[in-house]
Formats: sequence, structure tokens, C-alpha cells
Amino acid sequence: MKNLYYDVVIAGCGVAGLYTALKLPKTKKILMLSKEDFKSCDSMLAQGGICVLRDEADYASYFEDTMRAGHYENRRESVDIMIRASRGIISDLIRLGVRFARRPDGSLDYTREGAHSKPRICFHKDITGKEITTVLFSQAAKLPNVTMLEYTVMTDILVADGRCAGMIARTADGEMLHIHARDSVMATGGIGGLYEHSTNFPLLTGDACRIAERHGVALEHMDYVQIHPTCLYSTKPGRSFLISESARGEGAILLNHRGERFVNELLPRDVVTEAIRKEMAMEGVEHEWLSFEKVPKEIITKHFPNIYETCRKEGYDLFKEPIPIVPAQHYFMGGVHVDSNSETTMPHLYAVGETSCNGVHGKNRLASNSLLESLVFAERAAANIMMTQKGTRYDKSDYHAACC
Repeated sequence: MKNLYYDVVIAGCGVAGLYTALKLPKTKKILMLSKEDFKSCDSMLAQGGICVLRDEADYASYFEDTMRAGHYENRRESVDIMIRASRGIISDLIRLGVRFARRPDGSLDYTREGAHSKPRICFHKDITGKEITTVLFSQAAKLPNVTMLEYTVMTDILVADGRCAGMIARTADGEMLHIHARDSVMATGGIGGLYEHSTNFPLLTGDACRIAERHGVALEHMDYVQIHPTCLYSTKPGRSFLISESARGEGAILLNHRGERFVNELLPRDVVTEAIRKEMAMEGVEHEWLSFEKVPKEIITKHFPNIYETCRKEGYDLFKEPIPIVPAQHYFMGGVHVDSNSETTMPHLYAVGETSCNGVHGKNRLASNSLLESLVFAERAAANIMMTQKGTRYDKSDYHAACC
């Protein structure tokens, strides 16, 4: 067993974990843990994009769209915080090097997804998550105060006097690390790895939730699991390939085996999922179809190159034929309960990203709010950590003895 000493330890290297690290002062000594390799995080898989408040006139409709999708079980304060912080987040991502799609005049291009009353989603082709995560990772990797460890999994937290005092982790070779830290951030993603059919990486198994429960840290809405309506149907084992909701936002339509439309494709995800499952049961089939016949070829080529190529490899040509789709587990709206600063019910323990439940999404997440929510509340976690550590310096002697 090895003892390590840091100002902040972060479990998870997706956008939430990375942005937390980037928003902390460069004077803080930070350790980041990745359960497997750095690329195996769900942030890399986000296709559609990231929402943004286009202007003040858009506020009311954006707020209502988010609340309606969440069945009005959203925490209103969190929704307001997210929306009002969105333009600053987008500006910061651009400053860091994220290449969002642009119109001919140089302004941001926007796409639309289900349950949005208007286009307000910034995107990079159909690999927005990969673009943002790659940029954030490259920026964090440059920082001399940040250490990153691959194949190192958080197995528990350290607790002293009722507060979190760090983490326990296991390396690939089985060595146990006791990481003593003033503040700890859990950014380990969702629970998709527990499902037979999921768009998530198999490594996402709710680690943070189990550890939080073990220590009496509050959890919230653990039954709020979102199913994505359109994943490429396949009999092959492994992760399901997502067909972005923005495909339907750009005109792709759902068809049954008789070639008939059976649902408004731009309704909230849970409604569309229910309609697909109902149609499948009525027809006695294992999938339905998604047709790109109404989507201009140029849009397919420029906006959905990854989807086009993946489908082509599976034997389907988007230009010529519909593709088979089926719903699959996609996102976890519940998780470790946090306040508006992303702090859990245990002092000095934070949760961000899909690991956390700050109430933004309610019972059902509005499309493309996930990346935005992760970044907004990661920034708030970092700001709160700075406040609690203000005026302090890293000193090994300051850490209290902790036990798990």
C-alpha cells in the first residue's frame, strides 16, 4: 500500500473531470484517475452536440423545453444555473480550441434535436463529444500540476471526522493507493455497463454510487434511467451504436415494417422510445427502421460522417435504404445527490457529470443538455473547492490520518 498526497483527487477523465481540473488554480496539486485507458469515457461517445442559450429571448423556451422533457421533476434552480452559464461555457470551449460548426458568415451553426422548440445545439460533425473531450484532455495533459493515471480504479473513499479525506484506488498491477486529499471529486460516469444493451462503455458500473451508499452519502432518483430511442440494431455483442437524435432533428423519419411513419420523431426521448417499443410489439419484430430519405445528402456527408461510415460497415447505405434501429439504455438521470456547487452530503466530497444528480434533468434528460450540465457544474465544483482551500498551501503535514 502506498500513500499519496494531493490537494484534489478526481476519479474520472471525461469532460466533467477534465474541466474540473482545468478550472482549479495551477498552484493546486491534482491527481486524476482513469478506470481504463483515457479514451474509454462516455464523453467521447456524445454525438449530437451541446446546448446553448442563443440569446435572452430564447431563455423561456429553453427553460420550458428542459422542464417539459424532465416531466417537471427538475430542480428549477439547477436548470436556471445551467442555461445562464451556457454561453460562457461555449465561449470558453472555443477559446480552448473546440471547433464547432460555423455558418458561411462565421457565426455558430445550430442544429435541433427532439423536444427542442428551436435549433440551439452547437456541434462538430457527429462526434461533438470526442472533439470536446480531446481538446480538454490535451489542455489538462499540459498542466505541470496535474498527474494522470490510467488503469487505476477508485475502490473507496477515505473518511476522517465525518468529512472526505481522499480516495483509495487500485492500480493495474494490484497495488493499493491511499490518496490523501483536501477535496475529492467523483466523475466516474453512469451505470450503462450493468445493462445487456447500452450505448455506454462496459466499464461504467456505478462505482461512485456504490461507494457513496456505503458511507451514507445521499443518492437521488436511482430509478431514473433514460433509454435512447434510436440505436443501430445488431445481433453482435458489445456496446450499442447510437444514432444521434440530431439525425431526426435534421429530418430522418421512423418507419415500421410496412414503411409507415408511426410517431412524431421530435417528441421527448421517452415518448419516442415508448412508441417504438409499442410498434415492435404490435408487429412482432426485433427492430424498426430509421430513414434518411428526407435528409439532404450534403447534411449526411457533413453532419453525420461517422454515422454514415459506421452504418456502411454494417451493410447499410444511408443514401439508399433505411437502417434498423432499436432502443437501448443510454443515460442515468439519478446518481449521487449534490447541491448547486456539486458538493455531496459529505463535506469535501464532490460529484460531477453523469455520476451526480443535481436535478437539471428531472425524470428524462433533454437532448444535448448532458455535456453542458457536466461542464457547468464541474466549473462550480472547482470554484467551491477554491473557496474552501483559499489561502491554504499543499503541506503533507496538514492531512489528518484517515481510515476507510
